[in-house]
Amino acid sequence: MIWFLMCSAFIITACKKNNSSGQNKPRVFHYNQPNLINSLDPAFAKSQNNIWAIEHLYNQLVDLDDSMNIIPELATSWQILENGNLYRFVLRPHVTYHKDSCFGPEQTRPVKASDVAFSFKRLLDPQLSAPGSWIFKDKVADSTAFTAPNDSIFEIRLLRPFSPMLQLLTSAYCSVYPPEAVAYYNAQFSKNPVGTQAFKLRKWMGRKGLFLERNEDYFGPAAKLDGIRISFIEDRNTAYLEFLKKQIDFFSGIHSGFAHQLLQKSGELRPDQLEKFQLLKGDYLNTEYIGIHTSRLDAAHPLKQKMFRQALNYAIDRKKLVANFRYGMGTPAEAGFIPKGLPSFDPTINRGYHYDPEKARKLLSACGYDDTQKLPVLVISTNKDYVDLMTFIAKQWEEIGLRVQIDLVETASLREQMRAGEVSLFRASWIADYPDEESFLTVFYGKNSAPPNYTRFDNPEFNALYEKAILQMDPLKRRALYQQLDNILIDEAPVIPLFYDQTAWFAQNEIRQLTTNPLNLLKLNNTEK
Repeated sequence: MIWFLMCSAFIITACKKNNSSGQNKPRVFHYNQPNLINSLDPAFAKSQNNIWAIEHLYNQLVDLDDSMNIIPELATSWQILENGNLYRFVLRPHVTYHKDSCFGPEQTRPVKASDVAFSFKRLLDPQLSAPGSWIFKDKVADSTAFTAPNDSIFEIRLLRPFSPMLQLLTSAYCSVYPPEAVAYYNAQFSKNPVGTQAFKLRKWMGRKGLFLERNEDYFGPAAKLDGIRISFIEDRNTAYLEFLKKQIDFFSGIHSGFAHQLLQKSGELRPDQLEKFQLLKGDYLNTEYIGIHTSRLDAAHPLKQKMFRQALNYAIDRKKLVANFRYGMGTPAEAGFIPKGLPSFDPTINRGYHYDPEKARKLLSACGYDDTQKLPVLVISTNKDYVDLMTFIAKQWEEIGLRVQIDLVETASLREQMRAGEVSLFRASWIADYPDEESFLTVFYGKNSAPPNYTRFDNPEFNALYEKAILQMDPLKRRALYQQLDNILIDEAPVIPLFYDQTAWFAQNEIRQLTTNPLNLLKLNNTEK
């Protein structure tokens, strides 16, 4: 009953606002997150369920358009000085925070450059132990790197140039918020967000969901929606049924339980679904792969041999994998680890692995493995969501004479085993934290531990080129270095790229101006209902 009353109160309030403009129904965008939102603190924006909500509530210094170009947000302009060691930002005037009790009787105040410094310094606070602390790790000396000469100028001093710095600052971790909110709410700041975005928190109903309402004082164009409702229906099939009943406006991703009801093998909507709702697709900066970790294996283990790892790559029909198990949603990963959607992605330069089982057999023979039955069993560790894909790959490897076993592991346990280096073959994905190739290549930098370097790949040539690339401020020269790095990964084969992902968004037909983006961020400022 309480939940019903809260929903009713929200709708009545929205109706009053809409009635004044001649409309009768509130324009509330309702979507489901199968995983609970556990924090609206930007310093803890480590998972999609948290990030989407935080992006509705907070702004960063700079943002990305749908083509992943850097655009102004809280900063109107910026300069890169001292050969890339100093970044100076000019803040947008007259931006105010959401009205909140933390500001006392005034209820709000303008954003100041010192707020940006506070937000970034907080990420480095060892007592907070924020997941977002990696953002500035090894890039700044300490919190003194963030300064505010006055209320409208903010500066970051780096230890050395880092070419993707602007892209990094678009991360939800780099959201800006007032110190008053952190001091006022203390441990409850994660439940009481105070931002500047087009929406603000109205009510959080624990495990039942939360409501956001339009921020009437937003500095940009007013949101066309009156509010956003986020529910937490854990079972995806139940959420799907709610979508079919038009109780939910949107859901993301494909699920084996109902994908066949929606999609053709080509990745398009089935003809009988075309008039019911819409499908929005786009490149998603996510590479799905099988990682290979060999540092704990015996010196004679076949995975230690580069040609053997190459043979595993040639033995997989990625086109069939995408068509049969992804309903055409994705691009076969035949051009290295850098995914489609980034400037360095170029199959004519980065020639990866195509399906060639005969070549795979020849490589096994060149390794001295004519009698493959004497080889150890290859064990692929995966979670239940990908067991069908791994079973397909296991069968393909068996076709070239290898013995393969699937090890089904709970997701959190698998991640811990990857971190500890306890698995030699593991299914994983790498999603860009920011739209730059460095976000993918850092996975193989030898000085990085796990995460992100779950394979423990440590190649001197790769390491030297990586260090050169992140110092290179010229985009064209940096792109060429990124492509060289990807070619090293193709040759050395510390991973088996499977496919470059695509977003699959399903929305009711009355939803307008909803666009996908390569980071799979749900941005609703311009969306209409």
